[in-house]
Amino acid sequence: MSTGIVTTDLRKTFPVRRWQGWRRRPAAAPVAAVDGLSLRIPPGQVTGLLGLNGAGKTTTIRILSTLLRPTGGTVSVDGLDVVEHAREVRRRINVISGGERMVYDRLTARENLWYFGQLYDVPRARLRARIDELLDLVGLTEAAQVPVERFSRGMRQRLVIARGLINDPAYLLLDEPTLGLDAPIAHQLRALIAQLAADGVGVLLTSHYLAEVEQLCRHVYLIARGSLVAQGSPAQLAGQTVRRHTVRLVLAVADPAVTAVLRALAERHGAELTVDVDDEGRPRFTLRHPQDLVGAVVTAVVQAGGAVAGLTVTPPTLEDAILTLTDAQAVAVR
Repeated sequence: MSTGIVTTDLRKTFPVRRWQGWRRRPAAAPVAAVDGLSLRIPPGQVTGLLGLNGAGKTTTIRILSTLLRPTGGTVSVDGLDVVEHAREVRRRINVISGGERMVYDRLTARENLWYFGQLYDVPRARLRARIDELLDLVGLTEAAQVPVERFSRGMRQRLVIARGLINDPAYLLLDEPTLGLDAPIAHQLRALIAQLAADGVGVLLTSHYLAEVEQLCRHVYLIARGSLVAQGSPAQLAGQTVRRHTVRLVLAVADPAVTAVLRALAERHGAELTVDVDDEGRPRFTLRHPQDLVGAVVTAVVQAGGAVAGLTVTPPTLEDAILTLTDAQAVAVR
């Protein structure tokens, strides 16, 4: 039965050793990289794990993939504990990372895939066909017999993607998978991730490319200092921010009456207002406020007899939510 990857009160601490000259001082208090994290990565969808650098994302993925043992809490994959049933868990999962060397330089692309396929106990009859499928998928068929040490960074990352799919994993853990990829290959990988989820694979994605997260993820967990800060769809997280909507309005010609009206409107609502000119020398007004003031702005300008040459509205983004919510967590910890 596919119940997904489930973590309950997951914890991971690392000891800190202090040295003074050649003498070792007593160990400091352990540092918590993951601190009471409870997540669920269900089959058949892409789940995001976001946070600033050092939030604990990579440590979490290493625990889920059995590379690190948790200090506390539990992790299960389809009901199998990652510590007690590590071998069975590894057959169900795989990892693709954009920031680590995950293939062997002196082997060719085909030799790498053959080696990792044997590690995952892929039957030999199936493995030959699977290698051909994956080399074609990532565009490396013509480079199949070339040693990896001669690959470009993008080619190497494409081979890492193929390696991560060699065992037809039920769950795929993606740690910055498009890092270093050219735009067309990154686009292909995103399409592949979406198709894998549609086919029933459970995907956990960490990425600093937030447009990628918004495109792929149905549910997102936001962590800071190893703890869960917020969760929900990308739109729900963006809605939790107190950062401001931005209304940017350009007038066809300068009009003191319109300027006065907009200053009064900003003061009445407590909005931040900046006034400058655009590239064509036309007056430009930028208002920022937690609420969307576009209706009030347009009404005020029209009633004052102004001529609008341009209008854009930028709502709070997922990036705004990450910055706001992690800032709030940092303040709470102090």
